[in-house]
Amino acid sequence: MTLLNAAGVKAYYTTREGFVRAVDGVDITIDSGKVVGLVGESGCGKSTLGRVLMMNVYPPLRYIGGTILLEGVGDLAQLGAHAVRARVWGKIVSYVPQNALNALVPTRKVQTFVRDVLCYHLKIDGDKAIRLAVKRFEELSLPTETLNKYPHELSGGMRQRVTIAVATLLNPKLLIADEPTSALDVSTQKQVLKMFGRLMKEKMVEGITLITHDIASLRQIADTVAVMYAGKIVEISPMDVALVEPLHPYTKGLIKSVVTPEPEVKSRGLSYIPGDPPDLLCPPLGCRFQPRCNFAMDICSTNEPALILSGPGRLAACHLLSSERDHVRGA
Repeated sequence: MTLLNAAGVKAYYTTREGFVRAVDGVDITIDSGKVVGLVGESGCGKSTLGRVLMMNVYPPLRYIGGTILLEGVGDLAQLGAHAVRARVWGKIVSYVPQNALNALVPTRKVQTFVRDVLCYHLKIDGDKAIRLAVKRFEELSLPTETLNKYPHELSGGMRQRVTIAVATLLNPKLLIADEPTSALDVSTQKQVLKMFGRLMKEKMVEGITLITHDIASLRQIADTVAVMYAGKIVEISPMDVALVEPLHPYTKGLIKSVVTPEPEVKSRGLSYIPGDPPDLLCPPLGCRFQPRCNFAMDICSTNEPALILSGPGRLAACHLLSSERDHVRGA
């Protein structure tokens, strides 16, 4: 079952110089029972896309167009901001922000924050709200005494796990987590990733979109990877297949720049992607990756490649794939 299907989604930041095309014609599907990883360099638009998928859009960000079909709700873009907040946020789609400390109110104890959230959404009394929170914390093996602490009394890893627990109190269908492990040490990252796995296993959520630049962490939990570059999705593939046989040159560059302990990685060494990402105020014509691509052809600088099916569950936007297909047909 499809939880969310986005098509042609565009959202731009308004500046004095013009529009920054942070999300520029994105198609993505999130299915029930799956963890989808959204990866890319800093500034590629992945965090903005995470916000847009739940219509958490406010100036200077503007929603330009496209459809975001949420299972059981319809097109979020047509629902209206008030209805989205009242009907969708926390109940159907929940969000874990990049900075866990900012997600919790620093001057209020965790239980006070939790009580306010549940009382607002469920219209229940405070005691019942706390009982629900205690139950969820126990389900996720979090110490219940944490509820009686202020955020500054908790470690960074505990704050992150508390934020995830609070985000799932209402058992949303889809959880969108933005860089949940970026500021954590390796052992704490593993605890957070295990927590996501438990959320799926115990069916506290039906699907997760995990936004990150860390492919090494993502490979431990994701079923599918969506690679984003300069405001566009350039590849969608099963995680295990993408690691072994990436389709897009940008995906290949990302994987080769990741430090992992596998012998083949040690033998080939590390590499990097030359150049810098484009200015999204005025992105290049054609393929946005072509100024940095070692395989660029003439067509790449004039025609934008479409996201095409390139195998079971695999899509990529690259003219190389079209030329290879034409070569096979000609043979």
